[in-house]
Amino acid sequence: MQLPAPISVEWIAKYLHGEIIGNAHQQANGINEIHQVRHGDITFVDHEKYYKTALQSAATVVLINQRLSAPAGKTLILVDDPFRAYNQLVRHFHPFSFPETSLAQSIQVGEGTRIAPEVVIGEHVQIGKDCLIYPHVTIYDHCIIGDRVIIHSGTVIGADAFYYKKRTGEVWQYEKMISCGRVVIENDVEVGANCTIDKGVSGDTLIGAGTKIDNLVHVGHDTRIGKGCLIAAQVGIAGTVIIEDHVTLWGQVGVSKDLTIGREAVVLAQSGVPSSLKGGQIYFGYPAEEARYKRREIAWIKRIPEIWEKVKHL
Repeated sequence: MQLPAPISVEWIAKYLHGEIIGNAHQQANGINEIHQVRHGDITFVDHEKYYKTALQSAATVVLINQRLSAPAGKTLILVDDPFRAYNQLVRHFHPFSFPETSLAQSIQVGEGTRIAPEVVIGEHVQIGKDCLIYPHVTIYDHCIIGDRVIIHSGTVIGADAFYYKKRTGEVWQYEKMISCGRVVIENDVEVGANCTIDKGVSGDTLIGAGTKIDNLVHVGHDTRIGKGCLIAAQVGIAGTVIIEDHVTLWGQVGVSKDLTIGREAVVLAQSGVPSSLKGGQIYFGYPAEEARYKRREIAWIKRIPEIWEKVKHL
């Protein structure tokens, strides 16, 4: 998330009741979780396992709960709970807005776009030319919709990321990370009925130009779907997935988080994708593997009883 104006690390430390370690004269111009950080950003780390990742990232300011030396070019701000400190900053610069009307006054709508009754559109949404938005669609704040986009009934664009920190107590408790990202849908995309496309935690969830999405599809936070993809009904895609151009996912495919599906890959129905797949091949099964090998494997599995009958008396 880009800040409206640069802020000093002195202001950040004072606001969060933290201690500055390193350069006290730097400024920050963005807030991003670790997967999205750029130079000038504030990020956080609260587990020893990820200290090195955060300190070697592009972030300029790191909220941290351990007294460490600040690497060159970085400022650390020591706080008791970096996760909550990060959420506190997000709430300050991206305050919660609950819709009071169906269509917010700040929306921008292009020529020729038609919006049906019972649609809810949040603040600062941009919708391009010649779009069709069917009844009972909900588009959350700050989303961007390109030209000639069709969104069918019941679809929700821009709901919060499914991102929680587990805390222990008398019972397990999950503390929500505040989402401040967007959904960006490029030109000539069609999204079917009752789909859900979650916004990024701090960056963008992207649907590339010309991609067609069937009914009952879920796209997780910070996922980037390329151009000209086909995604059939009941596909579920987790967060921070990269799907390159012209990929086809047939019905009920499940895609795990933090992986890449290469250009022009095809994943056949009811397959599960737990790790990255190369482009230009057809995949099937769980774990998804090249279909020609997976079918051969299934054929041999079916022959196990027959083979057992032949060998058990030897």
